[in-house]
Amino acid sequence: MEIRFAQVSDIPGMLELLRQVGEVHHQIRPDLFRSGAQKYDEAALEALLADQNRPIFIAWQDDQVAGYAFCIRQTTQGDPVLRDRKVIYIDDLCVDENHRGRGIAGALYRRVCDYARELGCDAVTLNVWYGNETAQKFYEKCGLKPQKIGMEYIL
Repeated sequence: MEIRFAQVSDIPGMLELLRQVGEVHHQIRPDLFRSGAQKYDEAALEALLADQNRPIFIAWQDDQVAGYAFCIRQTTQGDPVLRDRKVIYIDDLCVDENHRGRGIAGALYRRVCDYARELGCDAVTLNVWYGNETAQKFYEKCGLKPQKIGMEYIL
């Protein structure tokens, strides 16, 4: 397995994984997420690949995209309340359903952490949807802890 920055040639594999993520979210929250929907299309992915503040890592295995980690470089500076901080936010991490259980998610997460250290970041952050117990357990195993909790009251 190889972990590397994504390239335009990876877009078809990324689109398939985005579809899989969309379906996981739909299964967890059908009141919010449409079935068959995905977060980005080909044009949006091309734009993301050109944005240095939005690095995307790819796990390449068996001649295909086996997983990805979409990241966002975030900086807080000069805020009257918050301390100055550099963070890598994991916007999306997915492993192809046919490649799960092989350590790919862990390898992607470790690469993101290494990248954050290279940039001098203070932390790696992410959000996980309530109800996605598999992802939550994985992230807890990686050492992440809850930072804040979003709550809602459905009318």
